[in-house]
Amino acid sequence: MSEHKLIKTYDDLMGHLYEALDDTLHSVAEALEIAKEKTSALGGHTQEEINKIAGYVIRDINLAAINTPDSKPDSLSEWLKFDLNLIENFALKAFFDIADKTRLKLTELEWDAKQYHPYHSGDIAGPGTFVCDACGKQISFKSTSLIPDCPACQAKKFSRC
Repeated sequence: MSEHKLIKTYDDLMGHLYEALDDTLHSVAEALEIAKEKTSALGGHTQEEINKIAGYVIRDINLAAINTPDSKPDSLSEWLKFDLNLIENFALKAFFDIADKTRLKLTELEWDAKQYHPYHSGDIAGPGTFVCDACGKQISFKSTSLIPDCPACQAKKFSRC
């Protein structure tokens, strides 16, 4: 599957997840299954690819829910490390609406906030800033992107700032 197709699948799955959570009182897990079914119905993706992308989506949503303090008006901008006006509006709204709903359902997901969740080159990730675990080089994405090898040292493991 091409990089562009993977990124589009991530955005499609995020949109379907947003709709499923917005339309009913589904749990995040139920909404994710609905989103995966809708994405699968679009065609062009194997179930393995959809499951892999779903893992990326849930990882990003959980980290956003855990790491965005709701006490400061600029907390999302701070978390993303760049101006929110540069990010595509629908994707951003869907991403953080889901993250906010996920914040309320974290106990259901049994997420351990202190667990290390590395990102690897080749993973698809939502907008944000990542730091290379090997050399500290930061890379930022304004929209859903494929994480490349570190441009400075070619390492493959990153953490979200």
